[in-house]
Amino acid sequence: MVSAAEQLARNINFASFGRAKELQARIWFTLGALVVYRLGTYIPLPGIDPQEFARAFGQASGGLLGMYNMFSGGAVERMAIFALNVMPYISASIIVQLMTTAVPTLERLKKEGEAGRKQINQYTRYLTVLLAIVQAFGIALAFNAVDPTRGTAIATSPGLFFLASTVITLVGGTIFLMWLGEQITARGVGNGISLIIFAGIVAELPRVVFRSLEQTRQGSLSLVALLALAALSIAIIVFIVFIERSQRRLLIQYPRRQQGNRMVGGESSFLPLKLNTSGVIPPIFASSLLLLPTTLAGFSTAGQGGVTADGWFSNALQTMIAYLGPGQPLHIILYGVLIIFFCFFYTSVVFNPEETAENLRKYGGFIPGYKPGKRTAEHLDFVLSRLTVIGAVYLTAVCLLPEILRGYYGLTLAIGGTSILIVVSVTMDTVAQIQSHLVAHQYEGMIKRARLGGRKR
Repeated sequence: MVSAAEQLARNINFASFGRAKELQARIWFTLGALVVYRLGTYIPLPGIDPQEFARAFGQASGGLLGMYNMFSGGAVERMAIFALNVMPYISASIIVQLMTTAVPTLERLKKEGEAGRKQINQYTRYLTVLLAIVQAFGIALAFNAVDPTRGTAIATSPGLFFLASTVITLVGGTIFLMWLGEQITARGVGNGISLIIFAGIVAELPRVVFRSLEQTRQGSLSLVALLALAALSIAIIVFIVFIERSQRRLLIQYPRRQQGNRMVGGESSFLPLKLNTSGVIPPIFASSLLLLPTTLAGFSTAGQGGVTADGWFSNALQTMIAYLGPGQPLHIILYGVLIIFFCFFYTSVVFNPEETAENLRKYGGFIPGYKPGKRTAEHLDFVLSRLTVIGAVYLTAVCLLPEILRGYYGLTLAIGGTSILIVVSVTMDTVAQIQSHLVAHQYEGMIKRARLGGRKR
């Protein structure tokens, strides 16, 4: 049997899109906001020596800076006013989400509904500003320090004014992007923060594709290898779409009860459990931890702030990089282990079987064959654990395949596994929201026609 919503979704076409004026306005607003974001990634931070920064970035781009540069659409490489991007907001959101399971006050706010959610969002904004200030101050100190080996600094005029202006500019850029993302979510289509990251990743794709074509023209990359990489990228995208749309649907039954002179209830519904409940958080966590030593070593060898490369600490970092560098066997193994660990850890944070079982019991629902309460929670935990195994293997395969190709075959995909996951997931979510707007518009049209027909009779 096909539901009315599914039937309406099938009947959606370009004609229905043309009649949905509100949806068109939302899409135009989203595109305009993303254009403003992209323009900001080209406005340079004042007081920076481009040549000195390019030298320092080249030595540290293999670590976290490289990953942040990819997510920000090249804003870090250009040291633009949006260099911090929305990463402080994402970090703050993850920290607050983790704290809701450990701090009783936040846990109570989470259960208070819309009012509690607004308060938690406010705490997330405060923490975002704090993290942005710390990161911006660290960047300003690094730029303000004079390299003892060269006698120069990245800042053209080091001093207190440069420190203050850099912190204010970078923190202001992050706050503006946070506000812009919230505006896209409220007045546009899709999740604003996710779309900002999506726009940054997609903006770098043309440059990567042109670079691959240039390598093919020069002979450093064969045409067969280029076509194989293109086919593999398409296959990975299809695989991601298939897994992200897959779900385990648990049957939920509601008992029949008497209300007045008639029997009501007895309906059944489904509790959908995604194969990948944790989303793209595990690869981001794992990448950040593994790239931290590379980042520290890059700054160490750069000689900024009096930290030279001849100390035992820097030597230890260099030895660690030799084994933990991208493409190395130990890096691949630890990357996979960390992804699997964070899959189980983050899934346990975002989905609580006991709370879900209690909510089902409160509203009279139950899973056939399992008593409400503890037995239902145990069954949910049993099913979720096995789904998480599949999700962890899926994330590990998608993220490790580019690393294996780069480490053993010298081939590089256009974007990494984490970036592909983000791009595909955000695209699917945005398309689903557009479709839901069209379905709602179809329903409104049917209701209006029904009312007009009733008045005529």
